[in-house]
Amino acid sequence: MRWEHWRELFLFCLIFSASSGEVRYVLPEETQPGSVIGNVARDLGLQPGELASRRARVVADGSGQLCELDLSSGELLIRQRIDREELCAQVSVCTVQHQLLLQDPLQAFALILDIADINDNTPAFAAEEINLDLVESTVLGRRFPLESAHDPDLGTNSVGEYKLSPSDHFALEVTTQINGNAYPELVLKKPLDREAQAEHVLKISGIDRGSPPRTGTASIRIRVLDANDNVPVFSQRVYRASVPENSAAGTLIAQLNATDSDDSLYGAITYSFSHLTDKTRGVFRIDPMSGEVRVAGVLDYEEANAHELDVQAKDGGGQASHCKLLIDVVDVNDNQPVIEIKSASANVPEDSAPGTMVALINIYDLDTGNSGHVTCSIPDNVPFQIVSGVKNYYMLVTAGTLDREVQSAYNISVTATDSGSPPLQSVKVLPVVVHDVNDNAPIFTQSQYTATILENQPVGTFVMKLVAQDADEGSNAKLTYQISRGSDSEVSSFLSINTETGELLTSRLFDYEQSVYFHITVEARDGGHPQLTTSCAVNVFIQDQNDNAPVVLYPAQAFVAEDVVPLEAPRGYLVTKVVAVDGDSGHNAWLSYRIIKETQPNLFTVGLHTGEVRTLRAFTELDERKQTIVVAVADNGPDALSATATVSIVIGEGLPVLQELFELVDEPQANDDLRLYLIVALFTVSFLFILLMAGVFYFKLCRRSHVYRSTAASLPVFPTTYYPHSFTDFSGCGTLLQDDRYDPFLTTGSWRGDFRFSSNTDTDTLKKRSAAYQKNTLRRTSADRATLKVRAAPSHPCYVIT
Repeated sequence: MRWEHWRELFLFCLIFSASSGEVRYVLPEETQPGSVIGNVARDLGLQPGELASRRARVVADGSGQLCELDLSSGELLIRQRIDREELCAQVSVCTVQHQLLLQDPLQAFALILDIADINDNTPAFAAEEINLDLVESTVLGRRFPLESAHDPDLGTNSVGEYKLSPSDHFALEVTTQINGNAYPELVLKKPLDREAQAEHVLKISGIDRGSPPRTGTASIRIRVLDANDNVPVFSQRVYRASVPENSAAGTLIAQLNATDSDDSLYGAITYSFSHLTDKTRGVFRIDPMSGEVRVAGVLDYEEANAHELDVQAKDGGGQASHCKLLIDVVDVNDNQPVIEIKSASANVPEDSAPGTMVALINIYDLDTGNSGHVTCSIPDNVPFQIVSGVKNYYMLVTAGTLDREVQSAYNISVTATDSGSPPLQSVKVLPVVVHDVNDNAPIFTQSQYTATILENQPVGTFVMKLVAQDADEGSNAKLTYQISRGSDSEVSSFLSINTETGELLTSRLFDYEQSVYFHITVEARDGGHPQLTTSCAVNVFIQDQNDNAPVVLYPAQAFVAEDVVPLEAPRGYLVTKVVAVDGDSGHNAWLSYRIIKETQPNLFTVGLHTGEVRTLRAFTELDERKQTIVVAVADNGPDALSATATVSIVIGEGLPVLQELFELVDEPQANDDLRLYLIVALFTVSFLFILLMAGVFYFKLCRRSHVYRSTAASLPVFPTTYYPHSFTDFSGCGTLLQDDRYDPFLTTGSWRGDFRFSSNTDTDTLKKRSAAYQKNTLRRTSADRATLKVRAAPSHPCYVIT
């Protein structure tokens, strides 16, 4: 029958029940690959595009993949050649089950294919020639079983009838077996006469009922023997036995027994099998002498659960009789469960919600009964669980929170155990990789960094390296660094950062005198989506370098001012004071003074740390009236910087000698006045303490903007030109402090060496007061010393000379 007829007969007669989740199709074997079995989408009531959107696919249950699915049309197609005899052997109903799996969400439908038999096999006899030995005394009507023709086809396509070539002595009758199969028997209908005809040759034909029918033939050669009056007789017409599958070779199954009343040769019986099928050939053996039936090959319940054997007992005269041996194969638990991974996700995001499907697993067991009942399990210490929604199908789903940073991969042992005795189990390891998501922000190794750098370092100088770490991986852990936009733009412009390495570099020159400390915030960003950020504080301290030379404030070098000293000035007389400042701080701002050049040597000396110029001896008439000394002012830096001050001194006659302006007095006089000095010092310290307390109290109440108001013009006043705004010590350790709220006092010695600066004084005032000092004060005679007195300023005590 052609394929078109089969399609018309079967495909239009398909049976399906979509409501129960099962679709059944009937198709003939040997259908061409690519042929359409049916439209699954239409039969299941699915939308045309639903199969593709839900990633539908067809999977087989433990057998080869016989069909495939066309997602675009929804048609189920034949994938490979289908041979019913190969799939189902002698089973009357050949059914192959597939599963139609739909994902998102998971849904399964059973696709049952009933493979219909076609007449594609010709009946064949086991031997082309059948030999029979019959004695001439064989009674009429005696039956002689013949081997039936073997046809793998079933039903109407199997052997339906047998025909014998015309014969006067023999006729052919067909006997039906217990399993419904028919086998021919040769019946003697006319006495034999060896002397008349010693051999008969017949032809037997086995014809199936297919369309068109197929025929197989064999020859029957019958030898007529002398009389053997008795035939062997079995003790039972039918023998029954059972044997467990997988029994060892040589296991005894049954003991057959036949007897023959004849003596000698005609009474000797031999046993043999007849009508062996392909499934039983080689599986059993019979002892020809004893009739013991034993296991010869492998017994497999899953291949055949029962065997029907025809046994022949033949005596020495050729007489034979037959019996049936029915062997039931007992199933034992000899098949381990089969685990098949139908689909699996290689990577599972760590932020997957509980219940996310990871893998679809098909588990089945070829055994029957309890031995075929399978349970599936996985270890308890993993965040996954097994869910079963469809028979023999299990889903591995997430059961808890996944964290790749804690565990990045799992090797999940899927264990399938049957209920046999003893139970058998199979284990399959399913690797699951947890895919990283950006759920960890970068973390700096320190929450706060401190860096120290010398001022005046070139641009690009390495400051420090910031290190942040991210527990994620890949692009989620790739960090970039940047200075926070929230940082002061002017401050952040001093530094730049390598976005990949986190190295901080200078981008401008640092000046300690402008800033000794600043603070920035550095951010670390990862490369994930969404991007995560963390920040840390960086405190940068600038170290001072000796990069500022001392600046001489007094005497002013822009114009020549002469200091007048009386001719009668004694040794140690204070002539003037060199005042200098240094913009650096600490040791770099400690100043020292020394004379490097003078008009007349050994006449003046300068205080090493005070800058006070005093006489070394009394003047004589031979000394020059105008003296010039050059004082070098050096700081205490590693590479000392210096400046020079030129002091012009005029020795004048008739000027009064101020006793308060010299300190190197004669030793006897110093000893006499020591007690007086101690008393005065104690009084002065006590008075200054009281004055200090009054000043603190005054500042608390009045908060005056200036601490010194004096109308005295007797002290030299330095204008702002001698005190540039650039000289500021931000650390509080420098020589000068710039603050508009105060009139600074510069003093390194006793009160006799103090000088006052005022922001309200200019150069002209300095000149006027210097002239007044020279004319009105220094030129007074010593007789006027009695008029010298000490007075206090109105607001704050401060001693001045009037």
